[in-house]
Amino acid sequence: MNKKRNYIWALPFIFLVLSLSLLFLFKQSKTVEMTYFEFLEAVESSKVEEVVLNSNPKMKVKLKDDLSIMYITDNPRNPELKEFLLKKQIKVVEDSSSSAFSILQGFLMIGLFFVVFRYVIKNFGRQASKDIGDFNLKEVDSNNKKFSFTDVAGNEEAKEEVKDIIDFLKKPEKYVKYGARMPRGIIFYGPPGTGKTLMAKAIAGEAGVPFFSVSGSDFVQMYVGVGASRIRNLFEKARKMGKALIFIDEIDALGKKRAAAATGGNDERDQTLNALLTEMSGFKDNEGIIIIAATNRLDVLDEALLRPGRFDRQVEISLPDIKGREQILRLHGKNKPLSDEVDLSKLAKQTVYFSGAMLENLLNEAAIIAAKRNAKIIGMEDIDKAFYKIIAGSEKKDRSNILNIDREITAYHEAGHALITKLIAPSHTVSKVTIIPSTKGAGGFSMNIPPDKMYHTKKDMEAQIMISLAGRAAEELIFGEDNITTGASNDIEKATQIIRDYVVKYGMSKTLGLINIDVLLNNNSQSFSEETLIKECSNHMERLYKATREFIIENKYYLNMIANALLIQETINEEDLNEIMEDNFIINNTELEKEKFTTPIRAKRVVEATP
Repeated sequence: MNKKRNYIWALPFIFLVLSLSLLFLFKQSKTVEMTYFEFLEAVESSKVEEVVLNSNPKMKVKLKDDLSIMYITDNPRNPELKEFLLKKQIKVVEDSSSSAFSILQGFLMIGLFFVVFRYVIKNFGRQASKDIGDFNLKEVDSNNKKFSFTDVAGNEEAKEEVKDIIDFLKKPEKYVKYGARMPRGIIFYGPPGTGKTLMAKAIAGEAGVPFFSVSGSDFVQMYVGVGASRIRNLFEKARKMGKALIFIDEIDALGKKRAAAATGGNDERDQTLNALLTEMSGFKDNEGIIIIAATNRLDVLDEALLRPGRFDRQVEISLPDIKGREQILRLHGKNKPLSDEVDLSKLAKQTVYFSGAMLENLLNEAAIIAAKRNAKIIGMEDIDKAFYKIIAGSEKKDRSNILNIDREITAYHEAGHALITKLIAPSHTVSKVTIIPSTKGAGGFSMNIPPDKMYHTKKDMEAQIMISLAGRAAEELIFGEDNITTGASNDIEKATQIIRDYVVKYGMSKTLGLINIDVLLNNNSQSFSEETLIKECSNHMERLYKATREFIIENKYYLNMIANALLIQETINEEDLNEIMEDNFIINNTELEKEKFTTPIRAKRVVEATP
């Protein structure tokens, strides 16, 4: 009812403007254009009854034949025109009504604009107030108490680090007795998809406290002051609960490092961050409220957030190890009809560097594939297809347009990767080598799975670079330097990143020594330049590329065997590779014609780490 009253007073203005506009259009519709020459002829012929003069560029004329029609002609605005017409005994009318009508129409249009402007501003303000006041925090998940650590597989270390938080939320008086102050805030950091949000939910579920879930982007708004107001609103609601867990996902959206120099403006994000810092500093000791934030970029957060008294504790939620991956697979496989042939332990070994979200997606894709073929259960074949779909994309069905030379280049390129992996990194698993192109643009790929390790040695890094360069080296050896292709672009990119870390981060270059090059570059050190860094990286890359070519030349027999096996059956696995390296491989019940290859030479399986 109040809304209707607000706009009733505006209706007369709108009605009047519309009426006058229609009247104006109605009057305009009965006018007829006349040239000035025709007007002068009518004057000379004494056919003109009346002329209406005004300040407009047009003047109105009425003829004696039909006074109901108003003619419009050009107005020369000649001061002598009126005298000329009067001498011809023509009635002349000085009209100012049109200009008055235009002025009135202008005022009415301004009034209408004011009404619309007032309506927009009022709704704009109402929307801003709504954004501030009606901020829905997804307050308490009713099922949260059922969510516990049993629903979060892996990350056992992280669980151990937060068990005291759960105990504190349950029995805060226990810690008051010892004079202990629990962390006001915890930051979960790690790669995407590792289960930071699930861990926060599990903590709230184990402690049995309300769970407030928000995103950092919820506080970054176009309205000045909205973000800070939402922060205050969030903490006010949490305090009303007595004990609560506040989870802020993607906190880097509002908690990035602030600029050192003042910008002279009012930065909404800085205001929001200041409000968060103020609220966290205002906590009473052992109040019963814990804040958990999650980020993938710990390095970009403001230092004021990470100091003691704010986010005191930083807990890494890392990629799961082999045991964690198996637990995650079993957790997500519980509600899926898996075949008895599906070995989740073996699958966990193959999924190195998979996050929890990727593992869940793997089984989900396998379930979709099984459903598409109307299978009763999910077989290992479905999981294999899902695995390689996630890694390289789906296989291309139509391969009729692929040239034979392209197939050969791809076969030797992938054979180079597989061969060098077998020679210098026998602990790696080459689970699949294929020359079937994928929908992601790859002509083929060699799946190289390294073992789970806490550290990577200098030899490991050099071996990984050589594996990446092996495809290009095989192309050059078989087809010539002028016929190397663009297929190695991604391999070179990976090798370049590893060699840069090798030289810059880990001080493994004997020439440059045990220094972090980034520190020198960031401090504009005059004793070091980027040209020196590029030259050093290039020298190491060239050294390892030469070593890779030598290995392939010494084992060209096995390179040919692997490439020809790929050309015949397009895909080979770990067992096939082992049989090729042991000279026992048979394709289609026919042994390969080994006599057309060179005599096998067993190469050294260890890379000499030369400086």
